[in-house]
Amino acid sequence: MSEGIEPGAGYWFADASDARRRRAVELLQAFRAYRAAESAMRRRTRLKMAMGENDLLSLRYLLRAQREGRSVSPVELARYLGVSTASMTASVRRLERSGHVRRERHVTDRRSIYVVPTEAADREVRETLGDMHQAMLDAVVDLTPEQNRAVRDCLDRLQAVLDRTR
Repeated sequence: MSEGIEPGAGYWFADASDARRRRAVELLQAFRAYRAAESAMRRRTRLKMAMGENDLLSLRYLLRAQREGRSVSPVELARYLGVSTASMTASVRRLERSGHVRRERHVTDRRSIYVVPTEAADREVRETLGDMHQAMLDAVVDLTPEQNRAVRDCLDRLQAVLDRTR
């Protein structure tokens, strides 16, 4: 990050006249740069795995649920993504055709269906994202407890603002 704030650096940062506000603007710009880098990484991941954003988000959700020992229905996935059940059905169909998920019937209620990630999908995600996840962990593992708490508190505050925004 360059010293000070460039004119026009952000439309909502027009008045960065005092040091406290300048530090806040620089921090928000750093978060913005991180988000841009993360978005670019997700784009590259989707291209490498040949799937759309919602399909990749579904797969990540399913893998997390599997690690937690939870079964996930297509309706739960649709709610998580904020999409229609018809859209979710198409997504599950695509993921099933590509070998990333399979549908399983509920053990006691044969009418209920769960979506389950395949071992191949888990392996592909680990191979695609494993090195990047390790590098990210390495980048922050040496933060002191105080630094860690400060970053988490800041992110929590920003998340609360975004959650309240319509």
